[in-house]
Amino acid sequence: MSLKKDRSNSFDKNNMRFAINLAINQNGLTGTNPSVGCVIVKNKKIISYGVTSLNGRPHAETVALKKSKNNTSKATIYITLEPCSHYGKTPPCTNAIIKSKAKKVYYSIEDPDLRSFNNSKKILNSKKIITKSGLLKKDTKKFYKNYNYVRKNKLPYVTGKLACSSNFYILKNNKPITNDHSRKVSHLLRYRNQGILTSYKTVNFDNPKLNCRIHGLEKFSPIRLIIDRDLKIKKNSFIVSSSIKYNTIIFHNSTNKKKINYLKQKKIKLIYSDLNKSGDLDLKLIFKKIYEKGIHNILVECGGKLTSVILKEKLFNEFYLFKSNNKIINKDRLDVKIINTNLKKIFKNKENINTYLDKDSLIHYY
Repeated sequence: MSLKKDRSNSFDKNNMRFAINLAINQNGLTGTNPSVGCVIVKNKKIISYGVTSLNGRPHAETVALKKSKNNTSKATIYITLEPCSHYGKTPPCTNAIIKSKAKKVYYSIEDPDLRSFNNSKKILNSKKIITKSGLLKKDTKKFYKNYNYVRKNKLPYVTGKLACSSNFYILKNNKPITNDHSRKVSHLLRYRNQGILTSYKTVNFDNPKLNCRIHGLEKFSPIRLIIDRDLKIKKNSFIVSSSIKYNTIIFHNSTNKKKINYLKQKKIKLIYSDLNKSGDLDLKLIFKKIYEKGIHNILVECGGKLTSVILKEKLFNEFYLFKSNNKIINKDRLDVKIINTNLKKIFKNKENINTYLDKDSLIHYY
């Protein structure tokens, strides 16, 4: 490779890297649409950039082009994902690119959405706009693994989370096991997910809030999803009392009209769900309903029983196990060693994270 070509390739990679970082920063906040980064370059200088807006619209390309104060004629546009070429709730991004009179478009990977897959190249090439794909493809494919999974399986991408002691126990009461640093990471996970799922037992026993309490990010609290076959959730729980402020959905199989009417008055959405052969709510069917509601990534925070069931049905895509540096030795405890054992069996990869958590540790299974 010539020195000139090598420098050019490095320049292109740096611009695509910037676009990827833009997408990463907005990940989890773009609704059903993927988080996309876009960078516009002219005369070897960045003249504009954009990222998919909150809840998915407008798209990154539209944001970047509208934000540009410079003439975009003969510019090069770097995009993490193939630009859309179909009419949805917004016009195709290919239209905006053509109108911009850009000379080149580099996108890292094709969009798995069949409405756009490989169409953009044909459309842009027909207007004499040069296209190139594959730049930093490995990095981008890794970033979009959630999006690709959801598109392929029509199910939400499910992240599990559990906190335990160093000897793999959790407390029966609702006292914190891990430290403040770990809890802040937990709230960051909530911020990054559209929904948070738990059982009525956890609600009744721990009375959790299930919201994001990081300053400035409170408005990104996830939709609360409750598994409650017989509608046993307590009326005085925080989940019920705060349901007007925070979106809440309960999946149930109850015919208790009095409780149903009460919860509906509290603005809680109730979704009747079928049972499996064991007489429990069918979790895979519930997850499909969650997907159909436009909730494409969820965090599961619950007790050992529901966590074990979801593990058994292999519905977790990744899992975060927070471990305190302290042991629990009193009798008021529950053993979760089997969960740790099953995590090792189910997931091929794991990484140990202990940076910034003080004496706590974090194991990420994926």
